[in-house]
Amino acid sequence: MSPADIRPARPEDALAIARLSGVLGRNDDDAKIRESLERLRVRDYEVVLVSEAASGEFVGWVHGADREALGVGRRCEILGLVVDRAARGGGLGRRLVAAVEDWGRGRGLDEVLVRSNTLRQESHPFYEKLGYERSKTQHVYRKQLPGGGAI
Repeated sequence: MSPADIRPARPEDALAIARLSGVLGRNDDDAKIRESLERLRVRDYEVVLVSEAASGEFVGWVHGADREALGVGRRCEILGLVVDRAARGGGLGRRLVAAVEDWGRGRGLDEVLVRSNTLRQESHPFYEKLGYERSKTQHVYRKQLPGGGAI
C-alpha cells in the first residue's frame, strides 16, 4: 500500500479517523472527532495530519501540539499517532512523525515528546529507532468532573 501525501485533516475526515482509532482499541465517536477537528483547525498551536492510500483509504493520522510546561518551556508533543495495521512496516509512521517534527521545528521548537502506553509494546522500539529516548515511566490518573464536558 503506497500512501499519498500527508495533509492537514479536515472535519469531513472524522469518520476515517474514528475508524483508525479503533486500531488502538478506542471506540471514538466520529461526531465528537468532527467537533474536535473544527476546534483544532483554528488553533495554530496544534496540528492533525492524515495520510490516505492512492485508493482513497485512510491509512494513518498524527496529532501534534506546541505545549508549554511551567519551568520546562515549549516543546512539541505527539498527542496521538495511528497507522492502519495493513500499512505498517512501510515507513508511514516514520513519515507522520517526521511531519510533526518538521511542523515543530518550523515553530522554533527543539524537542519532541511522545507518551507511549506501556501496553503498546510494539510502539516502544518504533520510537527508539527514530532516535527517541525513554525519559521516565509514570502513572496517569483521570477524574471525571461533574457537569463538565460542555465546551
